[in-house]
Amino acid sequence: MSTENLTWTVGHVQITRVEEVITYMDASVLMPSFTPDMLDPHRDWLIPHFFSERNDKMALSIHSFVVQSQGRTIVIDTCVGGQDKGLPSDPNFPDRLDAAIEGGLGAVDIVLCTHLHFDHVGWNMRTVNGQRVPTFPNARYLFAKVEVDHTRTDDHMRVLGPSIDPIIDAGMADLVETNHTVTSEVCLLPTPGHTPGHVSVLIESDGESALITGDMTHTPLQFALPDLAASAFDTDSDQSTQTRIDIIERFADSDTLVLGTHFAPPTAGHVKRSGGYVRFA
Repeated sequence: MSTENLTWTVGHVQITRVEEVITYMDASVLMPSFTPDMLDPHRDWLIPHFFSERNDKMALSIHSFVVQSQGRTIVIDTCVGGQDKGLPSDPNFPDRLDAAIEGGLGAVDIVLCTHLHFDHVGWNMRTVNGQRVPTFPNARYLFAKVEVDHTRTDDHMRVLGPSIDPIIDAGMADLVETNHTVTSEVCLLPTPGHTPGHVSVLIESDGESALITGDMTHTPLQFALPDLAASAFDTDSDQSTQTRIDIIERFADSDTLVLGTHFAPPTAGHVKRSGGYVRFA
């Protein structure tokens, strides 16, 4: 677990990464077509941050981003939470998140979930004195309407009961379009494929910009190999591949800072074309 939060400034917007946990896994668990030889042309920039030099395992970081924009405090994705879901979690994460936010969890205005997989919604709720309560008691929780509708037809990760419906039933949710504007500096960017209503988050302020990826990519290797799909969990891998291609075309060689929702530190960088490949610099 990282001991310090990472912070970036984009124009007038501040972004802080607060980590729940980093785990290492065989990349083929997420991307069944992955083979270790795919790393060979990219080892110089993937290792040691994003793949282990010792055994070629992929680093999967699970963290929230806290975004400060125009007096609003926004938490993007709430990580695994306190339930056994197949990825490690940390029961102390809400305390660290509380400490990272001026005014604590009660000062959060907006919780924004890029999609409704368990490692992005798990701390929407928590248990306090034996009762399940919203982790962010004064926030509006933003879910893409198409994402909620899809999850009602296929809740294979069992997120509705513990993490979504209690928020909706409490009247704390806003079901929004996938191009919703959060503030004049922060808006959703539709990036479907991993799920039908998956969104990334585009930040534009004072001539600077950043993109928070969500799971349109799980590892920077997918910028070099955009057809390397997380097909074990994608709803539509052909669409997720096209989304990555579109993102690369739009943001490669630009000044836009890219912050990977599952990228281990340093987490942020730029998508660059180099030597016939695209890399994360």
